[in-house]
Amino acid sequence: MGSSSDPPRAARLAVALAGALAGLGACSGAGLLRPELQAPVDRQDALAVHDAMEALIDRERDTPEDRRAAYEAVRRWREPTAAYAYARAALAGRLVQALGLAGASYIEEIERYGQQSAKLDPSFRDGAAKRTLGTMYVLAPASLVKQGDSEQGLEMLEELAAQHPAEMENHLRLAEGYIALGDPDPAREPLCRCLAAQRRLRPDSRRLMHRLVRSGGGRAALRCK
Repeated sequence: MGSSSDPPRAARLAVALAGALAGLGACSGAGLLRPELQAPVDRQDALAVHDAMEALIDRERDTPEDRRAAYEAVRRWREPTAAYAYARAALAGRLVQALGLAGASYIEEIERYGQQSAKLDPSFRDGAAKRTLGTMYVLAPASLVKQGDSEQGLEMLEELAAQHPAEMENHLRLAEGYIALGDPDPAREPLCRCLAAQRRLRPDSRRLMHRLVRSGGGRAALRCK
């Protein structure tokens, strides 16, 4: 992981994370939980907290405060399960999106718990932890991760797309990885797959897909079959 690549990668991460803030709703009180989040928190169900957070993001109803409150609630618990570790890594990732580069200290948490989830159950949600790790390794500045780099992250995403081709999220994150690393040509095939099956993507993922398509010059430039 050469440190010479950190400045441009940091800039790409900042752009990617800034895009994730588009459409956030009005801020709620710091540390307060919406009813959608409070119910799974009361049950101490980390995965359900994650899923409720993702549902808010899909509807563009979340705030940075929601993301922090959900993450802070889950981090107080300790569960030796792949589900808990994945939820914690993913919630930390969403918090980094909300904070931008100011959330860099949480990247270590994504790596630690993503690896833990993948080790406990590599097949959990068809490799969701591996996808989280691969995406993080591609987007995060090399100086902020301990055991991976952008090349490893891209390999992880390529493996997932090959192993689970029906999961459109894998192709989307692979395309994102290619584009983030300045290699848009191989991103065309996974982006075309996503466009053809976009109804199988969640709303937030469709928004990312359209941003990636625009960054490559639009649909015409993709030349999808």
